[in-house]
Amino acid sequence: MAAAGAESRGAWCVPCLVSLDTLQELCRKEKLTCKSIGITKRKLNNYEVEYLCDYKVVKDTEYYLVKWKGWPDSRNTWEPLKNLKCPLLLQQFSNDKHTYLSQVKKGRAITLNNNKALKPAIAGYIVKKAKQRIALQRWQEELNRRKNHKGMIFVENTVDLEGPPSDFCYINEYKATPGISLVNEATFGCSCTDCFSEKCCPAEAGILFAYNKNQQIKILPGTPIYECNSRCQCGPNCPNRIVQKGTPYSLCIFRTSNGCGWGVKTLVKIKRMSFVMEYVGEVITSEEAERRGQLYDNKGITYLFDLDYESDEFTVDATRYGNVSHFVNHSCDPNLQVFNVFIDNLDTRLPRIALFSTRTINAGEELTFDYQMKGSGDISSDSIDYSPAKKRVRTVCKCGAVTCRGYLN
Repeated sequence: MAAAGAESRGAWCVPCLVSLDTLQELCRKEKLTCKSIGITKRKLNNYEVEYLCDYKVVKDTEYYLVKWKGWPDSRNTWEPLKNLKCPLLLQQFSNDKHTYLSQVKKGRAITLNNNKALKPAIAGYIVKKAKQRIALQRWQEELNRRKNHKGMIFVENTVDLEGPPSDFCYINEYKATPGISLVNEATFGCSCTDCFSEKCCPAEAGILFAYNKNQQIKILPGTPIYECNSRCQCGPNCPNRIVQKGTPYSLCIFRTSNGCGWGVKTLVKIKRMSFVMEYVGEVITSEEAERRGQLYDNKGITYLFDLDYESDEFTVDATRYGNVSHFVNHSCDPNLQVFNVFIDNLDTRLPRIALFSTRTINAGEELTFDYQMKGSGDISSDSIDYSPAKKRVRTVCKCGAVTCRGYLN
């Protein structure tokens, strides 16, 4: 953070763990400017409504308690309705109030105390929702800064007061833990002029070309995918470069209403047999996965995915590090299918895990895959955190499918 006048002497910077709001508040309190966080001389005394905290009526005049953006709560002020030019915030305030009332005594709670002010419980809920909305918006912006794929990521919670996960870091590819080497450099590549016709890299591996002309997968589950790699002479528009381009669809991480926590839904229609996303996380040994699995059982969580295409040496743990797939829920009747993919790293112990649609998925529909599904397409107990050695606690399944097995393991 650069202090006032520091620009002329050379700005100084320090690492900081506090929020942007806190930094802005400190700047205003100390009368400092800092362009990097949006506090200039012109904006030092600016007042912008961040959210509305409370409501009251005084002498037939409606007032709202205003939280000013970049200012501490101690600077909140009561403002008459006529002075507020923020229709969206006013509508959100009203919506949050009615949401609270619908949850308390089925909407029969009294809104005002003697028709003069909101009850403290209602005002408290409205402030929590406003803070949550801001936190989720910032998290959404962070996710989109970190992603390296075309599809946008949105965040939505209309169910409860849960905010962003406190211990989750978004990554785009596997993260190797100490002692594990991920060699992401191919040893050979194709020199095809038409990869689709010549079958290139898949032919070298002795398998079928994975995609048709519409970029849909045409091979059976259990058959690996070999895409063109960094040594291939074909360009980025090669029909054998699908998974490596990342998620092409706009997806939404949303709070489910059935007790399954966060979930993921698509905001656009996805054609059947299309690539949707990769499953990424930390790559750990199976022994470490066993140790972590015991800890996760006690918390009722599971994000361990065994890489058992040819051996069972490594596991992907998406608990702390992962992408959108971290939030995809289980279903006994899923719309996503697992495939093993090889691109630059051809080590058969370390396939990339890709999720393809099993059918047409409509906009707004939740994305799911079977937590007991292997790349072979078989229902097995040695996929995500449920190998026989790891099976300790039976987790009740809430997918609601007609074919629901009752338990995740």
